[in-house]
This record gives sequence, structure tokens and C-alpha cells, in this order.
Amino acid sequence: MAGNQAAFQKAMNQGHSAAWDQDWRKAAEYYSQALEEFPENALALSSLGLAYFELADYERALECYQHAARVAPTDPIPQEKMARIYERMGRLKEAAEASLIAAELHLRGRDAERAIDNWVHVLSLYPEHLSTRQRLAAVYERLGRREEAVHEYIAVASLLQHSGDLTRALKSVEYAARLAPESQEARFALHTLRSNQVLPRPARPKGGTGPMRMASVKELESSAQSGEQDLQLDPVDETRQKALVQLAALLFEQAEEAEGEPASRRGLSALTRGAAGPLGGGNDRTRVILHLGQAIDSQTEGDLTQAAVELERAFELGLRTPAAAFDLGLLYRGRDDEKALRYLRESVKHPDYTLGASLLLAQIYAGRGQWNEAAASYMRALAMADAEMVPPEQADELRQMYEPMIDALGSDTDQASLQSICKTIASQLQRADWRTFLRMARQNLPPQPPGSPLTPVSEMLLESHSGTVVELIGRVRELAAREMTRSAMEEAYFALQLAPAYLPVHIEIAELLLREGRMEEAVRKFMIVADLYNARGESARAVRILQRVLEVAPMNLNVRERLIELLVAQEKTDEALKQCMELAENYYRLADLDKSRQTYLEALKVAQQSKNNRAWGVEILSRVADIDMQRLNFRQALRIFEQIRTIQPDNQATRMQIIQLQFRLGQPAAAIGEADSYINLLESSGRRGEAIEFLNLVIKEGNDNLDLRRRLADLYAREGRVDEAVSQLDTVADAYAGQGKMLEAINILEMIVALKPKNVEDYRQALMELRRQSLRR
Repeated sequence: MAGNQAAFQKAMNQGHSAAWDQDWRKAAEYYSQALEEFPENALALSSLGLAYFELADYERALECYQHAARVAPTDPIPQEKMARIYERMGRLKEAAEASLIAAELHLRGRDAERAIDNWVHVLSLYPEHLSTRQRLAAVYERLGRREEAVHEYIAVASLLQHSGDLTRALKSVEYAARLAPESQEARFALHTLRSNQVLPRPARPKGGTGPMRMASVKELESSAQSGEQDLQLDPVDETRQKALVQLAALLFEQAEEAEGEPASRRGLSALTRGAAGPLGGGNDRTRVILHLGQAIDSQTEGDLTQAAVELERAFELGLRTPAAAFDLGLLYRGRDDEKALRYLRESVKHPDYTLGASLLLAQIYAGRGQWNEAAASYMRALAMADAEMVPPEQADELRQMYEPMIDALGSDTDQASLQSICKTIASQLQRADWRTFLRMARQNLPPQPPGSPLTPVSEMLLESHSGTVVELIGRVRELAAREMTRSAMEEAYFALQLAPAYLPVHIEIAELLLREGRMEEAVRKFMIVADLYNARGESARAVRILQRVLEVAPMNLNVRERLIELLVAQEKTDEALKQCMELAENYYRLADLDKSRQTYLEALKVAQQSKNNRAWGVEILSRVADIDMQRLNFRQALRIFEQIRTIQPDNQATRMQIIQLQFRLGQPAAAIGEADSYINLLESSGRRGEAIEFLNLVIKEGNDNLDLRRRLADLYAREGRVDEAVSQLDTVADAYAGQGKMLEAINILEMIVALKPKNVEDYRQALMELRRQSLRR
């Protein structure tokens, strides 16, 4: 049954718009809607595949491109995309097969260059792929690229020689020598073979290091899982694997950017020199990549000491990611525990690494006999693991249940009890089937009455006041809801006596202070709680506390700055940017334009890490330009608008601002050039009508430039709107005549006559009159 074409096209356009802004989640939603109308549309399938690829959902991206390849079997693009996805998944054999199919499809479509690109890509994965070398040599020869053909024929000879086929190896080299008799490489290879010496093996072309290292990481994962029946890992190994995959993925990003950075990225980076992603920038970026690649190689080969050295060098050069910090902590554990602790305390703050890092911290503390710290870290690891066993909306509440236990462990003096707790939790979590074990443990907990809070599985391990404290918090909230604030405060302080370091009690006290109108004390209490949560590695809760403070004190700039720091550290880039924008706006409201502008530029650095960097870049730069305009710093505003134009070349408002500023600054030639650039852009996409409207608007805004009118007349003429073209040229001719520029006026009148308007005779007479006047002069 045919779908709705209008709905399909609308969804595709919305998807393309979201993709242009790099909002890939929205793009995926729109493309999915389009496929509901036409499930076999190849473009929609490929577009959805791209969106999933950008979201790092490689399984679903692969499914989309496989479907697209079945729908359009002669299109090489889905095969090329499948090859890139297979590389990201460490499946090099499938990647090479897809690239080979793409190469043959390109060749059938008479696109030899794209076919060559795919063959070279195969060789970057498998440099000794004989049939690809042979195919490449033949195509190079057919294209007349003799030097490259000779190189491939010699590579073929090397592979044949190493496989023991000396006769065919010699024939291949002799053919290369006949093909290019002047080739030194061919003569040397021929001499080598005839002297019974060994040809060097073919080298790997550039571009294969990322896929090869990802494959090594995946192979390491497979070997770690090979002995497990259900293919599971313990939390530390699972986190290690996640870190290695993320580190290997950075090598792909470097390779892709090296192939050609988009103009949008260049537009942003022009104002944020020195700001960079996790790899740093410039020479440091190259060194980071070098050390990172060597670290992955060493780790997958089992040389953990060298891996630590290389990764630490990359970290010191700017590779400040949670994945790198965790991996360093793991590598240094047992070798240099002080370094391990430093890196693990950094990584434990990131939710993806809290569980694994907490276990490693606990193991190190236990090895040093620091049983209070070990037990607290083990309990925090159990809290994170237990929270995975419940629905997401209940996870935060369950983690809070563990806090009084964690606090109690910090001051417990019973060393035997602490050691017992460490041993028990270690036995529960340091195992491949830890999820299965915890699910069973949770199922075996006593049934709870409906509406009662969750019970931590740790309740089976130790007795504490946690149940009493939780009940007291419920009582505090009940009294506060009944406006009995003083009584609620008394209950809260009683709860503090039982668990003085239990942070949810401090939060309740801060809320009560707000109810009493003691804003400054409440904010101070909230800030202390947020700092403690962050110090304990629970930065997500610290963020929620700071967000609560801003609900009641939105103009507190210090709180907002602290919130931005935490969001950036958690890699919640878009949320951090929203707070950056609000902070800059607050400075703007306070008439501190310098601080507002500085905050926007700092936000621009953060924006480079966002998937929506184009949209954020335009919004931030627009605010910066607005400030510069208010301060009458037109030259600086012009530079900012030019940056926006680089990111969004079809933004009409930006083009208008640039042209007006260039005229205002006495740069008419630059203004005309800008107008020409935009008109060419519009015309190349079939939007001549918009170009006409744009030029009319520029002239209407007070930029009555004769060159602009001539361009407008040319557009009208090519659009078949002769009367309007003549009207513009008539104005230009009168202006030239009034300025005494007779030759220019004559030229314009000749153009009008060539258009053959209805009153062409009037213009012929005017032309004759001007020529006579010109001769008299």
C-alpha cells in the first residue's frame, strides 16, 4: 500500500534540517517517520543509517545500510558506509568485503577513482590482499598511471614470492619493467628477484591504524569472554573494555578530521584557538594520537607497563577523558598505587566509570589496610550495582538508601567487621555473573508493603540506623507539607544525630531554611552538600542540588559557574551550554557587557564538543555580535558575523549584517563581493527569486549602490522580468549621467536597448543624445 508522499517529504525535510544542525536524535526520529510511509525508500534508509552512525548506535546503523543495499543493489554508498561501521565494530573481514563490493559497483558506474579509494582502503586493513593488489595494478595501468601500476605489480610479485610462486613473481616484475622501462623501482625489483633475494613485503597504506586497533580491542574482549558461559565480564573488566573502546574510537575521529574538516568546524575554531576536543590541538594533538595508539597496542599485546607510560604521556598532553583516567588507574594498580588512586578518583566522578573505579579504589585501600575507606568504596560500588537492578526512576532513591551506611563505615572502629564487609561485597561483585547474582538477591529480599521505599540488598549484610533515618526523613517531609516547619527542623536535627554525614538530611534542612525565608543560609547549605557529593564522586547528584539552588536564586552567578564546571566534567555538553547562555544573559542584565561577552566566548569553546555544534555556534556568535554592535565595535562585529556566515552560508540575516557593516566601514568592494557570493549561492540552488528579494532588501535598507542595482537588473533580466530590469538600469543611467560619467551611462542605455522594452525607441533617442553630448566634450 502506497504511503503519503506529502507526509514522507515533510518528514525527510525535517530530518535533513535536524541533520544540518547535527541534532542526530531528532533527525533519526524524522527519518523513521518517513520510513513509516515508504519503508523501502533507499534515501530514507541511508539517512536513518547516518543518524544512527552519528549517535554511535552501530548495530541499528548497520541494519539500515544493509536494508538500503538490498533495496538499491547497484548503489555503492551503502556498502561504503557498512565498511566504516564494521571497522568501528572491529570486524575487519566484513569491512574489507563491503569495500570490495563498493569498489566493483563504482567501477561498473565508470567511477574509477572511487573504486581505487575503496581498494586502497582494503589494503589499509589487509596490505597483503593479493587479488586487490592485482585489480588495482590493472586499473592504474588502464588509467595511464604507470608509476602507481608498477608499484602494485611489484607488490603482487612480493606476495607471490613469499607464497613460493617464484615463476609468477618474476613475470609480474618483468611486466612492470616493460610497462615503465625507466622505472628505478621496477629495475631494482627485477635485479632482486634474479639475484634470488627477497622482495620487501608491501607496506600498509595510511588510514588503517584506527580499525586495526579497534579490532585488537575487540579481540581482547573476546579472549576475556571466551571462558564465560554467558559471555559476561565482571564490573572492572567490563569498564576496562568500555574505556578501551572509547579510546580506540578517538583514533577514528582523528582520521576522519584529517581527511577534511567541515567548514562549520573551521568557523567555530577560528574564534576558539586553543580550545579543542579530548585530543587537544595542533602538534599536541598529533603527539596525543601517537601515544594513544602505542598505548592501545601495548595494552592489547599484554605489555601493561609500556601501555601505562604511553597513555600517561597522552593524558599529560591533554587527553583528559574519563576513559583515559580509568584505564590509567587500572594500569597503575599494583605498580604505583598513589598514581592509581589519583586517576581513579578522577574517573569515579563519571557515571559510566563509577562502579568499576569504586571497586578498584576499594581493592587498593584494602591492600593498604585502610579498611574504612575500602569498606566505604565497596559499599558505594554495591550501591551503583544495586541501582542497575531497579527501574531507572527508582535508582536515585535506592542509591540514597546506601548513604547512611557509607557514612557509618567511614567512622566504624570494628576492623574485623569492616574486613568482613569488604570480603562479602567483593565476592558479590567481582564475578562475571554479578548481575544475575544481584537480581536473585533482590528477589530474595522480604516483600515490602505497597508504597514503601525500596530495600537495599546491603540490608542483609549489616545492621545500621539507615531504616530509622529514612523514616525520619519521611516524617520531616510530612511535617513540612503541613507547614509545621519548626517541628520538621527538630526531626531533621534528630536524624543528624543518628547519621551526621547523611547528606539527604542536610538537603531537607536546606529546604526548611528556604521555607523560613533564610535564603542565604539555605544556599550555603546546598552548596556544601553539592561539594560533598562531588568529592564523593557523585557529581550527578551535585548537579541536581545546584539546579535546585538556581530555581530559588537564578541570579546567583557563582552557583551557575559551579554547575557549568560539573556539567562539562560529566560531558553533558548541551546542558552546560544552556547554563553558559543563562550565565552570560545574567551578566548582560547586570550591564556587565565585558563579562557577558567573555562568557559567550567560553561557551563557544564548550560548543565544539556538542553534537549540535553548528546550531550552538550560530546562537552564541549572534549574541557576541549583538554585544559588539551595542558597543559600536563594528569591525569586531563584522568579524563575528563572518564567522557565522562560515557556519551558515545561507543565513540571509547574517549576510545582510555583513554587507551593511562593510558599507558603514567604507568597504564597498567587499560589500559587493559579499552580495555576489550570496547571490551565486542562491542561484546555484535554483533560488533566483530569493536573490532578487535579497538585493531589493539591501537597497531598501539604505545601501543604494549602483553596482547592486546593476546586479539586480541582471537578475530581473534573466528571470524574464524586463520592465523591472529596465527600471533599475534607468536609475543607474540617470545617476551616471548626473555624475558626468557619460561613457558608463551610454553603456547602461545600450544594455536597456538590448532588452527591447516596450518604449525602446525612447531609449534609443536618449542614447543618441548622450553620444552627441559625449562628442561635444
